[in-house]
Amino acid sequence: MKRKKTVIVSCLLLSLVLFCTIFSNVLAPYAVNEMNLDEVYASPGGAHVLGTDHLGRDVLTRLLHGGKVTLTVAALSVFLSFLIGVIYGGVSGYVGGWLDAIMMRLLEAFIAIPSLIMVLAFQAIIQGGMWGMTLIIGVTGWFATARIVRTEFMRLKDAEYVKMAKMFGTPSWKIFTGHLLRNSLTPLFVVTIFNFAGAVFIEVSLSFLGIGIPPAVPSWGTMLSNAQNDLLIGAWWVGLFPGLLIFLTVLSINYIGEALKEPKRRGIRA
Repeated sequence: MKRKKTVIVSCLLLSLVLFCTIFSNVLAPYAVNEMNLDEVYASPGGAHVLGTDHLGRDVLTRLLHGGKVTLTVAALSVFLSFLIGVIYGGVSGYVGGWLDAIMMRLLEAFIAIPSLIMVLAFQAIIQGGMWGMTLIIGVTGWFATARIVRTEFMRLKDAEYVKMAKMFGTPSWKIFTGHLLRNSLTPLFVVTIFNFAGAVFIEVSLSFLGIGIPPAVPSWGTMLSNAQNDLLIGAWWVGLFPGLLIFLTVLSINYIGEALKEPKRRGIRA
């Protein structure tokens, strides 16, 4: 019961975050880059519910717009990694044989490379930006998806309904999408949920280090990066609120992902 309540709260919290960031243009009380040098480092309260930063910009406004950037990068990169992983893992599992052996050895080689090194290598080539970050996270985050798809396709391709489809001359692409991929969606959905949380964390981490989203563009990562000096002079609210929102968002996504895995675990025990 306690776990169920936690999942419900996580779903509600994530839904609220998504709603607020999607409609940030409507909900934000100020323009995203509106400065007021008379209200530099204003404490939370009054006209600025979450305070202002070193340029007098409203923290709540930038938090809403920053969430849109961070979550958009995460969503698009996860969609890209999903496509790459499904195609790569699907071809490997469906064809099998020597092609599967070669593709799996390549995948193992990719997995053996520390993800941070791979991300930094692509970052040096692509040079960041919102679309650059989306591409970087997408092309380095498909490995788990490919392994799941390959495993499911290997399990399902010998099923009776697949053999019947082949016998009646069903095109391979229809078998791939209509029979194999469709019946692999449950584990794929779970791994995609965790990939989304990982993509948020990577974007925030790289932007915090100053090698992700440009500092002038509001994102949760750039807000944390810009707040480092603010914390030293006592403006705790500039860094606290984006950090808290990142923590709660990633935690909620992970709780939802764990809940989706639980029925499968119970089935295995039974």
